[in-house]
Amino acid sequence: MTKLIGENVLMRIFIGEADRCGHRPLYEALVELLRKEGFAGATVLRGVCGFGAHSVFHTQKLLDLSADLPLVVEVVDSQERIDAIMPRIDEMMGGGMITLEKATVIRYSHDPRKPEK
Repeated sequence: MTKLIGENVLMRIFIGEADRCGHRPLYEALVELLRKEGFAGATVLRGVCGFGAHSVFHTQKLLDLSADLPLVVEVVDSQERIDAIMPRIDEMMGGGMITLEKATVIRYSHDPRKPEK
């Protein structure tokens, strides 16, 4: 497994909760792709409210459980690995936005000999 300590890239994929890839939610398909490709991890964050390119306001309401809330899929890895996976991610997305920024990883561990704290 590659150590991520040092300079890497943070990729954020901004999508909606209702976005799909085939029969699955897009966020699930993205996370599964990243897992299969051996990325160290990915996190999906749900926004409380937001709007995108079409300026449609999405918000969570107490009685509206079917809201199309904003989601962000975050993953950190090397520039090379991010560049290599980008064409496959582009094929999966019908809309949304992807941002990339430099990230310095100061701690990363997956050593089965060391217990998690």
